Amino acid sequence: MNKKSFERKNELLNAALDEFTRKNYENASLNTIIKNASISKGTFYYHFQNKQTLYLFLLETAVKTKWEFINSHMKEYPPDSPRRDIFDEFKLQAQMGMEFAVGFPQYHRLSIMFSREKGNKIYEDAKTTLHLDTESMIREMVKKARTREDLTEKFSEDFMVKILTYLFTNFDEIFHLEEDFHLDKMVENLNNYVEFMKHGMGR
Repeated sequence: MNKKSFERKNELLNAALDEFTRKNYENASLNTIIKNASISKGTFYYHFQNKQTLYLFLLETAVKTKWEFINSHMKEYPPDSPRRDIFDEFKLQAQMGMEFAVGFPQYHRLSIMFSREKGNKIYEDAKTTLHLDTESMIREMVKKARTREDLTEKFSEDFMVKILTYLFTNFDEIFHLEEDFHLDKMVENLNNYVEFMKHGMGR
């Protein structure tokens, strides 16, 4: 890809990111994206087949960037750290995710907008295409945690996976006020959230 074509694609991606973070998938306008990117339709179709392929490309880029960020920071916390249980894992990964949100606010906003697509075809298409399966990741963590006896035997594996998956994937929907997006407040909410998952509300 020559320099001019690369610059055009970047302009297109920036315009698309702006549109998809302000509107849901259905209402996002490809014509608006093309206009704001100051490119021709021919240039758009040179890079992408349609609005969906553009949207999926942005989601994939956001996911890859996020996990590269998390994995690079997780190296500071080796798995054999003293008594690191599943809840410590949640805290570490979520805290890295929050730092990512502060550093890459548009990608974070895109992920929030995507989570609101639940129930729509684009959500299922994206999950299938990008292999976004949080439940499988949580199940693997639960299996390891049960082996280490981090979790109670009172509840079945399926029950814990479903509950933890729901709690893990809906954090942003629970804490959605503007003040909640300051890093200090996010970390405070996260710590309380994980403590709630670990100990519940009982005395």
